[in-house]
Amino acid sequence: MTDASPGLDPMESLLSLLDLSDADGARTDEELCVGKSERNPVSDRVFGGQVLAQSVMAAIRTVDDDRPVHSMHAYFLRPGDAREPITFGVQRLRDGRSFSARRAHAYQGGVPILSMIASFQKPDAGIEHQEPMPLDVPDPESVPSAADVLGGLDHPVAQAWAFGRPFDIRHIDSSIYLTVDGRHTAHQAVWIKTIGPMPEDQNLHRAALAYASDYTLLEPSLRRHGISWITQGLSIASLDHAMWWHRPVKVDEWLLYVAESPSASGARGLNTGRFFDRDGVLVASVAQEGMIRLPAGTPGIS
Repeated sequence: MTDASPGLDPMESLLSLLDLSDADGARTDEELCVGKSERNPVSDRVFGGQVLAQSVMAAIRTVDDDRPVHSMHAYFLRPGDAREPITFGVQRLRDGRSFSARRAHAYQGGVPILSMIASFQKPDAGIEHQEPMPLDVPDPESVPSAADVLGGLDHPVAQAWAFGRPFDIRHIDSSIYLTVDGRHTAHQAVWIKTIGPMPEDQNLHRAALAYASDYTLLEPSLRRHGISWITQGLSIASLDHAMWWHRPVKVDEWLLYVAESPSASGARGLNTGRFFDRDGVLVASVAQEGMIRLPAGTPGIS
């Protein structure tokens, strides 16, 4: 149960990761369940989006079906080991007339690797407005995919990013996998959707969006300084992650993921993002601060 990948295509692997099982052993004040881990071609570290999505699913298991998740705030406390399963402990913090709150911890080796609080709400009526979707964005069908950019490279990481992910990711201006072409700006946009159909369960779609939101969210900080993913000596890690689901979402249909970095300092970059469907509906927003370290002497680094 330590690996969700062997023998599974990327979509089967994603759904397997989100299918948590009951945990054996004594019960405490937490309700326990266990999730598989996804092997990482770069290292033995767990992909942060995986732990986010599984923590959301663990919390969902304890909430009534009529209360979908609408927000979560999480801190990455320790790197996870992709060779081992993860135990999730959920505490029921509150169940009110409209809202429920849950605290979820992800554990490996008896210590938490992630701590999250999530909020759930019964559907309700109220005021409505949203930021508009950017104009003049090319259709996703006209934008190269990761497979187009990386598929011809004979390298395990390039092949994993091109063909091993459950999401099709298409950078509108250019990717920063290998180089940072064009203007060094703290803004970017990508089209994203799963490579295959998803079940109709809205809980799975919202958890899968949390998974995908961690793929490219730190890239505006990197793009602003001309830093590609293969920059020598680059050390990067997510520190925290917040997400708000505004409206129902379908991750197996194209979503425009617009992101920007308002600030970077102290070896940290802050990035925010918004997800729009093809009709221009704002379905979710995210924010994340990440550690970004480069060797002393790198241009732009003091």
